[in-house]
Amino acid sequence: MRFLAIGECMAELAPTAAQGDYHLGFAGDTFNTAWYLARIRPDIAVAYFTAVGTDTISQKMREAFSQSGIDDRHVQALPDRTVGLYLISLDNGERSFSYWRGQSAARQLAQDPQALSQAMGDADLVYFSGITLAILDAASRETLLKALRNARAVGKTIAFDPNLRPSLWSEPSLMIDTIMQGAAVSDIVLPSFEDEARWYQDADPTATADRYVSAGATTVVVKNGPDPVHYIQDGVTGTVPVPLLSSIVDTTAAGDSFNAAIMAGLEGGTPLPDCILNACRMAGQVVQGKGALVPLDPGFLDQ
Repeated sequence: MRFLAIGECMAELAPTAAQGDYHLGFAGDTFNTAWYLARIRPDIAVAYFTAVGTDTISQKMREAFSQSGIDDRHVQALPDRTVGLYLISLDNGERSFSYWRGQSAARQLAQDPQALSQAMGDADLVYFSGITLAILDAASRETLLKALRNARAVGKTIAFDPNLRPSLWSEPSLMIDTIMQGAAVSDIVLPSFEDEARWYQDADPTATADRYVSAGATTVVVKNGPDPVHYIQDGVTGTVPVPLLSSIVDTTAAGDSFNAAIMAGLEGGTPLPDCILNACRMAGQVVQGKGALVPLDPGFLDQ
């Protein structure tokens, strides 16, 4: 399988064990998923579609892509732009973020329809998120949605994490409407119930799943923190309990790694409930480390 993730990778400052010290890395929701997918399925060709600058930190980011086994052939280098930066703050395992992304080249990633079409043509599964949509202007957003719609029409599988981030949108109504437009071009939708309940007033995870099926998705997996994961696949519904964790260090990228395991399993023909259990185990490892990209125990799927 050939996998393409579309979105923004940022420079990440993550706290270390030493008080006041931070580690510089590179992360971002769709990139994190690509990184974890490359870790657990090295047989899958993983590529990333984004835009960066031509400065030193942009070059270091591209080097990080290559070192992670992620193909950067579809990364655009834009002069007079750079990459966004975020800093993670932790409070008892829960994270909050401070962002600096005004000059982020990724905001212009969808301005070339031909580049989008070519990148999607090289993929079997295309993955994007609500953050991917949020960072774009209206015209670029429509360009991306059109390209995704066309890719799906010719047999590409489209996967989408709504990843609701109201601070990135000019108003909540725009976010709510655009997320559903993203779902309408997608086969697989991977929402988180806490966010969905707040912004769509879903009564329970089943309501979230039903809403995305109504939008056109065939597979919906609703993450719900420590509570059971709800799913619908081709009209079949079910739940999968989440294994208990004794402690949580940092929840950064828990959902991103979960998504990687879901797509890896589905590509391999694993039944969806088993995919979900493996995804929970993977996310459970990720929250035991700090930062977005956490080394994995290679035997975690055998637990």
